[in-house]
Amino acid sequence: MPSADRGLDAPLLTTAESSNNTDNAPDTENTNNGMSEPNPNTVADGYSRTDQRVPIATSTTPVAPPLDFDYNDGVASDFDNDDDDDNAMYYGATISNNQDDDDDEDDTTASETGVDRHLAHPDNPHMEQTHEGEHRFDHGDIASLKITRSTKLFAFCAALNSCNLGYDIGVNTGAGPLVQESLNLTDLQVEIFMGSLNLFAMVGALSSNWISDKLGRRWAFRIAAIGFIFGTVIQSGAGGYASLMLGRSFVGLGVGFGLAVDPVYISEISQAAHRGQLVTWSEIATNVGILLGFSSGLVFSSVDDDIAWRLMFSLGAILPCFVIYFSTFVMPESPRWLVSNDRDAEAREVLKMLYPDGYDVGVIVHEIKDGIEKEAIAEHAIGWDVILFPTPAFKRMLLVGVGVAIAQQAVGIDAIQYFLVYILDESGIHSRSAQTAILIMLGVIKLVVIVLAGHLFDRKGRRPLFIVSLLGMSVSLLLVSFAFVGNANSEGFAVFGLALYLAFFSLGMGPGAWLVPSEVFSTMIRAKAMSVATFMNRVTATIMSSTFLSVANAMSWAGFFIMMSIVCLIILGWVYVYLPETKGRPLEDMSQYFAEITGDRSILEAEELLHRSDHPSV
Repeated sequence: MPSADRGLDAPLLTTAESSNNTDNAPDTENTNNGMSEPNPNTVADGYSRTDQRVPIATSTTPVAPPLDFDYNDGVASDFDNDDDDDNAMYYGATISNNQDDDDDEDDTTASETGVDRHLAHPDNPHMEQTHEGEHRFDHGDIASLKITRSTKLFAFCAALNSCNLGYDIGVNTGAGPLVQESLNLTDLQVEIFMGSLNLFAMVGALSSNWISDKLGRRWAFRIAAIGFIFGTVIQSGAGGYASLMLGRSFVGLGVGFGLAVDPVYISEISQAAHRGQLVTWSEIATNVGILLGFSSGLVFSSVDDDIAWRLMFSLGAILPCFVIYFSTFVMPESPRWLVSNDRDAEAREVLKMLYPDGYDVGVIVHEIKDGIEKEAIAEHAIGWDVILFPTPAFKRMLLVGVGVAIAQQAVGIDAIQYFLVYILDESGIHSRSAQTAILIMLGVIKLVVIVLAGHLFDRKGRRPLFIVSLLGMSVSLLLVSFAFVGNANSEGFAVFGLALYLAFFSLGMGPGAWLVPSEVFSTMIRAKAMSVATFMNRVTATIMSSTFLSVANAMSWAGFFIMMSIVCLIILGWVYVYLPETKGRPLEDMSQYFAEITGDRSILEAEELLHRSDHPSV
């Protein structure tokens, strides 16, 4: 029998050779029932270890490859059926030989291929996407996994943490001018107050990985909520600029923790086919918080300005209390964190809540462990070495994940949202009630679009939405600039352009900037890399928010928005070149995927080493 470990280097057998080895094929009946581990002959890295058939060409692969990393070939349903001498077994397909000699076409059909039915076959792209553990022989008779109620509940609880950030953005948009007038602040002090949130969030983001990795994702949620509560209470009672900034520091720490842990937790409890939709709940919650912050201005519009902004800030302490309760009594710990800490039994119990009844969750635990072991073997690194001295695959992960996080703020979203009232005022809209009404309208538009985007990410993919989003934002910012050309002061151009800008941002860059980092980073580096991504996201936000008024006044408002339009186009070019499509891919497959993209042999060899250690007899 040929070596089963020929996956990387040994040649595939010919048809004649394979026909002599069908007795060694796996027993499909035995692998279909009662398995707690995946079929060792079918793995999630893109190829079958004992498949001895010849590669065939497909519509997307005109030349048959020596190994297929595009889809999991699996084992054909009749691979071990040697009663039918008319069928020759080929890599990925069963091709009948009893056809006429003058017929050049084979009668291969999609239903005859050995491709796992849950994967997107190159000739049948509308089939179900893969997910860790969903091998044809060991996940039962479940045709299509649905999002369980428990998954929705836990994702909802986690997303509430993002509401806190959204509320801070929304409330400061309306309260900023009131605070400036009440405490007699200069424009520079207002810029520092707005931008400092992101500065303090950097510290929270970098320290969150220690809490998240050592104590668990739930503790990170609690610490983030505690920071929000302390901060909002101090801000509400501030009697001067110093106490105002002290409260801001605690809020910023909470923001940093929250941004780093929210998407990670949701991605780790989500099925791959629904991960795009569920992770975007975090961004949806942020927009709900923004809308609530905008609305707080309307609620207290009749209150004296000196009191109104204090009441608006104080409302921000309510949601964090719910987050603390849910993270303590409702939300379970992430199954991937539990597995990484050798708490497999607890991980299985959590996974049973996240998957339909009857699903073999032992398969998922096995693959999570395999993924962690494979990545550790590939890197031979401890602590931050894997981030500071990455192999090509990990370097590409960091480029994509951290780059997208930076790009989200480089388009100016936080700065524009914080200073929306100033923009409206400069465009000619001076009424406080009119400004509040426009803010609420913009918040509703942003929220509606981001809900739509949550569904589109899993249907259309990540890349198309990013491209459309950036192109739309570029055009929208040009429209906004028209409102400030000469002495036009066109309120209509400003409001319409801002509405389009926020809508296109919410379509792609908003939710996608946290979806992509949460899924491209492998399990081994996810918490650390997310901390770096969040840190760089907040650095960029700090620069943009702390210089917005100064740059706009120096360049002119029209010039500033034209510059931001150009920045969007530059980011569009970067996304087109570097961002791969990750729709439907399991988190445990990301190392393999990026190894294929970059040709990183260390991870591919680690896969073979891990397999030999698991199956020494083959």
